[in-house]
Amino acid sequence: MDVLAKTGPDPVFLEIERRGPAAWLWLNRPELRNALNGELQDILVSAFEELENERNIRVLVLAGRGQAFCAGGDLSRMAQAARMTSARSKAEAVRFARLLYRMHTYPKPLIARVHGAAFAGGMGLAAACDLIVAAEEAEFCLPEARIGLVPAMISPYLVRAMGEQQARRYALTGERLAAREAQRIGFVHECVAAADLDARVEKFAAQLAQAGPQALARSKKLLARVAGAPLTPRLGAETAALLAQVRAGAEAREGIRSFLEKRKPRWSG
Repeated sequence: MDVLAKTGPDPVFLEIERRGPAAWLWLNRPELRNALNGELQDILVSAFEELENERNIRVLVLAGRGQAFCAGGDLSRMAQAARMTSARSKAEAVRFARLLYRMHTYPKPLIARVHGAAFAGGMGLAAACDLIVAAEEAEFCLPEARIGLVPAMISPYLVRAMGEQQARRYALTGERLAAREAQRIGFVHECVAAADLDARVEKFAAQLAQAGPQALARSKKLLARVAGAPLTPRLGAETAALLAQVRAGAEAREGIRSFLEKRKPRWSG
């Protein structure tokens, strides 16, 4: 297992575990329920950059050690933020916004493995992933308004992941959202018993790893492009041009050939 941490004797904030085609990124601040601080955010970005260049890693899984997935921002950090200059406070917020955008636009699929609490920024991390698999006991919550804050940087991803109407409810009330209900409203893709959580995540990872890596990256960009876009002839022409371009590529030719020959595709790149 690889670890990424600050230099010196400080604790390891992130562990990277390679399981076949998937890299599992374990948030490792269990004593603080994996609360996010600036160091952990920077380490996550570094891990994404490192793993993007590893051809054998096709899928990333974001998970948390201890009793929670991620309980949100580090409260001690928030107390410091109240005394920061406006410029420093904005820089801290921009750092988290960049992390979420990096996740949402990452070329490889991201799976959120959620157990325990996924609150505030932790719920935002899950929303920025492509798939969310949650244990039955998991809970989501947006408590920001109750302490005079707003779910600012995570709001675009929440609205995309659960819809505006549901986002309004949970952002304004601050009530807890149980995993089963989160699945019912479409925020969570799969909800399973805690004992089955890893197995279900691994099954998703194996399914994703069967697809062409370029096709996955292009599909993610395509879905981001068409989400909310008006249905116009221009959009139709744009999507048709994309298909024509992809169809002429080496990956599509290999995929079609392998299907006709009834064998597994030999992906490259």
